Amino acid sequence: MTATSGPRRAGVLGHPIAHSLSPVLHRAAYRALGLDWEYDTYDVESGGLASFLEGMDDAWAGLSLTMPLKVEAVPLMDFVESMAKLVGAVNTVLVQDIGGSRQLVGANTDVWGVQAAFGEAGVTRASSGLIIGGGATATSAMAALGALGVTAPYVAVRSRGRAGGLLRAATKMGVTPRFVTLEEIPSVMPLADVVVSTVPADAGERIASSLSGIREGAALLDVVYQPIVTPLSIRFVSFGGIAIGGERMLLHQAAEQVRLMTGRTAPIAEMGNSLRDVLN
Repeated sequence: MTATSGPRRAGVLGHPIAHSLSPVLHRAAYRALGLDWEYDTYDVESGGLASFLEGMDDAWAGLSLTMPLKVEAVPLMDFVESMAKLVGAVNTVLVQDIGGSRQLVGANTDVWGVQAAFGEAGVTRASSGLIIGGGATATSAMAALGALGVTAPYVAVRSRGRAGGLLRAATKMGVTPRFVTLEEIPSVMPLADVVVSTVPADAGERIASSLSGIREGAALLDVVYQPIVTPLSIRFVSFGGIAIGGERMLLHQAAEQVRLMTGRTAPIAEMGNSLRDVLN
């Protein structure tokens, strides 16, 4: 680890990365907290994370990770926190000095982001759920729904063979996913108290066009935040449901990252205002 002086550094890594709103959120938090920290984007493709980690100096406080690096990060950590280990995905890297030696700690704040987004909407318990998609975000959603009380969620995937990580995580969690195809979503949607969609907006639009109803009082979290209002959320609300924008999950997972990296309570209001200014 190379010594350096100056402000602390953090950043978000992934590919592609130019669209990321993480800098908006973290920089707003640093301003509100009076911290002279830097936060930037770094385009890192699959297979490039190890090299990036090796090149960091002691100015680094932490990293946010997005696709395709969340699973790749797990074996590169010196320690992986329990939730990240459970879901098999790291979206937060904490750089800690332990006995004069740099230690990389992997954490997952996506799970908290999903829980907090539902909690804001008054959803704290549920008995049935549907997750659309089978990747790392869907796995985090499964853990969050499990905390709400959903132990046998429907999971709609295009290919069950590509949901191996989710299935392995489910086994560890004691959750029993019930896999269905995307074409079966209209028939299982009315059975779900809570729904999490992790697919792109265009795929969500195709799903929306096939829906004929939902469960009364059901809540949808569409993790897409660009556009801020998706065709799927519009369709869901038209049936009387509650739609939660993906920017709420983004905000809460980032706030938890700020807390972990700085040791300070994240200024949620200021972060939310900055995000709203960009998205509106």
